[in-house]
Amino acid sequence: MPKPKVLFICLGNSCRSIMAEALARHRCGDRWEAASAGISPLGLVAPETLQVLAEIGVSPAGLYSKGLNEINLREYRLVINLSDHSLHGFLPTDGAIEVRNCPVPDPYGRNLEVYRRSRDAIDQVIIRELCREGEPGA
Repeated sequence: MPKPKVLFICLGNSCRSIMAEALARHRCGDRWEAASAGISPLGLVAPETLQVLAEIGVSPAGLYSKGLNEINLREYRLVINLSDHSLHGFLPTDGAIEVRNCPVPDPYGRNLEVYRRSRDAIDQVIIRELCREGEPGA
């Protein structure tokens, strides 16, 4: 049986959603297939993003910045919006995709400590929203 797919969305797909994709693969890749995209992609992964992932032993393999137009949204069961921007008008409206809003501050252009705080907040979102799903008592 194929794993359900989760898509993480943020504004630029350079920091938050990239971190979430990597963390979800690391933490619960046995249960979920994770991807990420940006509303307005920057086309690059911030070096700080890669650094703070490496600090905790999370692989950045296969990560790259992409937009929603590069994703077949109908393949995803769950979308987690890490930005504070509305996804209205960006996603199919037939109700087939569950959307969860879990805003995390954008670290882009800030120092490494801000990246670390965002990474840790995203890690908690992953644990809360994905890793415990389907577990007894969840």
